[in-house]
Amino acid sequence: MEKIVEISSVDTTYEGEKIPCLKDITLHIKKGDFIAVIGPNGAGKTTLLETINGLLESSCGEIKVLGKSLKRNGSVVRKNIGYVPQDYSIDELTPFLVSDIVLMGRYGRIGLLNPITKKDREIAKKIMRYMEIDEISKRPIGKLSGGQAQKVMIARALAKEPQIMLMDEPFSNLDFEARKEVSEKLVDLHKKQNITFVIVIHDITSIPSVCNRVIVMDNGKIVADGSREDILKPDLMDIGYRGIVC
Repeated sequence: MEKIVEISSVDTTYEGEKIPCLKDITLHIKKGDFIAVIGPNGAGKTTLLETINGLLESSCGEIKVLGKSLKRNGSVVRKNIGYVPQDYSIDELTPFLVSDIVLMGRYGRIGLLNPITKKDREIAKKIMRYMEIDEISKRPIGKLSGGQAQKVMIARALAKEPQIMLMDEPFSNLDFEARKEVSEKLVDLHKKQNITFVIVIHDITSIPSVCNRVIVMDNGKIVADGSREDILKPDLMDIGYRGIVC
């Protein structure tokens, strides 16, 4: 299958620091992969997503996304990437409505200087219906619960019509029922649109059923990469990865 992300011998170092937080990462992601990235806090999971998205520049090595060099074509590449960060703070006095936030996802696709069209609004409405947030579309984003806000941020990323979805702890603010509902929608999108998913997740019991690959990270390195069945075998978890993941 087509390689949609190619990372070769990459280090990523935060500005002002000398020690890389990602170390010698080599990773190939195929179109249609559904990848769960697991590991302890500080393992480099979020940094990996930010590096693929071009939010952090690698200090050495090469990254290609959709066959293009990320360093030379970052703005073009990011039009095809949806990103849901783990940490976002929304002031309760923020005046933007839910519909405004979701529509912002379209600017990531068409560019900030281009006007929003009727087609863009229709796409945003379709995504809000799909994520079942259309009934709160006219509510201020700052007045929502954590779970509702999480759905809005996912909808904003999907409104970009991405080929790749990078999601950092997408279930963290959701209760059991909402987590199940959102997981089923991601599985549905993966099956129907063949979107490539890379999801950082803490609770391995929440890994969606369609996940075909699990990456284990520790101390800025990939320490295991394989099928869900192989990586999450009870015997391997007990003797090798249990301490890392938990």
